[in-house]
Amino acid sequence: MTTLPRTMRHIDLPAPGGPDAMRIAEGPVPQPRAGEVLVKVAAAGVNRPDVAQRQGTYPPPPGASPILGLEVAGEIVALGEGVTELAIGDRVAALCNGGGYAEYCAVPAGQALPWPKGYDAVHAAAVPETFFTVWANVFDMAGLKAGEKFLVHGGTSGIGTVAIQLAKAFGAEVYATAGSGEKCLACVRLGAKRAINYKTEDFLAVIKDEAGSVDVILDMIGGAYFDKNIGALGKDGRLSIIALLGGAVAEKANLGAIMMKRLRVMGSTLRPRTAQEKQAIRDSLLDKVWPKLDAGDIAPVIHAVMPLDKAADAHRMMEDSGHIGKIVLTV
Repeated sequence: MTTLPRTMRHIDLPAPGGPDAMRIAEGPVPQPRAGEVLVKVAAAGVNRPDVAQRQGTYPPPPGASPILGLEVAGEIVALGEGVTELAIGDRVAALCNGGGYAEYCAVPAGQALPWPKGYDAVHAAAVPETFFTVWANVFDMAGLKAGEKFLVHGGTSGIGTVAIQLAKAFGAEVYATAGSGEKCLACVRLGAKRAINYKTEDFLAVIKDEAGSVDVILDMIGGAYFDKNIGALGKDGRLSIIALLGGAVAEKANLGAIMMKRLRVMGSTLRPRTAQEKQAIRDSLLDKVWPKLDAGDIAPVIHAVMPLDKAADAHRMMEDSGHIGKIVLTV
């Protein structure tokens, strides 16, 4: 058995701030607790919650690593007590509770998945956070079904590129919003029937004109889009809110439409869910989504790959919102 080092390189955040608040540091290699595995990290995905944590607005839950990073891909090098379903040497993509921007990361065994067939570490690391999020919110909570109409805002974000592909793969008619002609074209290539440039078009008017209404909306904007989202939903429609980039308060809210159309408005965050809840999502992904990844029917979209010590540049790219798909750090 390989002897593990005592220390590792990781991204440290001494205090909240801009991208340059992050720095490379040396720290102890984490020890896997009962039910956890230790992953030697080859690549780590960059996500909006990482930016929010760096800014000081999204603190890690109790007991989670304070190190940034919510998804990794690599090789298992140690097992915590009670772990029997995985083995040392297994290559896994894992949803972390924190700690991903590092050479080693301890993750619950129930949040680890095998690399899809033919994947390298970069592509494997681009999968967990977005696929867990989309599956939990669009399929588990909102119950999107084949034949329904689906709208996702931010169609070229990591979440959006996955949502378009999964909704299309499971038989929905897909619409998306994006902020440029290039991004709208990318949405259509991924499977959207119509991509709406929110800078030049009113998405509510387009949906009414071209679709009539939609059944499910995945929204990352929040308050600024709330009333138009309600207007775009048809009878028994479902609005799933997963981020608040446009504010937490809706200036207008047509509550009468919610009643008349029997709408359901729901929201969630992934990180505070229990290990059991995350494992249930993992099991659904393995059963229903992994065969599509293995077959190449769907795949994460990679926008940029950078080394760990360029994490600040990765965050600046995320905040500029010019990317299409995922930003991944190599370790």
